[in-house]
Amino acid sequence: MPTYDLYATEPGDSPWQVPATGAARFSWEYDSGRDRLLALYQKGKDKQWDGQRRIDWDLEVDPYDALGTPDEAMSLYGTKHWAKLTDKDRGELRRHYASWQFSQFLHGEQGAMICAARIVESVPDLDAKFYSATQTMDEARHAEIYGRFLHEKIGLVYPINDNLQSLLDDTLRDSRWDMPYLGMQVLIEGLALAAFGMIRDTTDKPLPKQILAYVMQDEARHVAFGRMALRDHYKQLTDAELREREEFVIEGCYLMRDRLRGVEVLQNFGIPRAEAEEYSERSEFLALFRKLLFSRIVPCVKDIGLWGKRLQQAYVDMGVFDMGDSNLDLLMSQDEEIAEQLDAERFAAEEKERVAEVEGAIEAGAEG
Repeated sequence: MPTYDLYATEPGDSPWQVPATGAARFSWEYDSGRDRLLALYQKGKDKQWDGQRRIDWDLEVDPYDALGTPDEAMSLYGTKHWAKLTDKDRGELRRHYASWQFSQFLHGEQGAMICAARIVESVPDLDAKFYSATQTMDEARHAEIYGRFLHEKIGLVYPINDNLQSLLDDTLRDSRWDMPYLGMQVLIEGLALAAFGMIRDTTDKPLPKQILAYVMQDEARHVAFGRMALRDHYKQLTDAELREREEFVIEGCYLMRDRLRGVEVLQNFGIPRAEAEEYSERSEFLALFRKLLFSRIVPCVKDIGLWGKRLQQAYVDMGVFDMGDSNLDLLMSQDEEIAEQLDAERFAAEEKERVAEVEGAIEAGAEG
């Protein structure tokens, strides 16, 4: 079924066109590069996987409880509207929220694919071109997987959130080659990683857990790539140039924070926008969720050398300044380990089933 038939609301013009600016840069040096980045490129090649085969798409998903979301996590919980909802209505609300979340993941992955391709085009160093080529393939796989989940398991898609679209637009329109790194690798990918991780670690549903764990294994490499490249580049910039990037980060962080309220979902249930925004702001769960979403962004921004007073104050105002001391390397290594552990558990269970089948066949043959 065409995706347009599944949209909850009109998605807008397609294709969405963003005028591209900046130069395509070629390098004629093919035999040297940063060892760390070339090692990451090798890992990117070694870790390629097929979403059709690695993920168990035969697992059933209840679209009305796709993620096992508790009532308390719904921004309508405890309001006059919640009391009026039937069990069927609440199931439909869960379906819309799951669709909205995974739709934003899907649109973000397409944006990541395009930004990674832009990095291949515009970055001056060949080692970075090599790695971002592998990332482009990763992001294509992620978009394929999220799209399949929404089509086959949820049956509903939401348009791209206005704030995510705005940040993508700003990132792609900028002619400076480092901006796709900063907008995508640090802000959009960093926030997505935190959102993926919170759902991965709290859901009791096996299919979304698989999807998120395997996608996060790739994304851990992508953020490492952005950190390496930008840390090296930003050491060479003037104070004025660093301040320009910090202003971009501040604006982007506010956009990312505000895109996670799910107001569009409540509007689809007949709640006026102003009232929907009020419920989202009052939700204790969403307030905690929004704060934790910066657990990957703040330490990464600090690590690459963007840590001026105005940026620090913005993080104080958002209530996330203390996250600058988070151990980003530990978080990334845990992402890798969780995916590998999930593989080991799945394949061990499958091997046990195969052994049982063989033993059963042997017993049946002996009895015959």
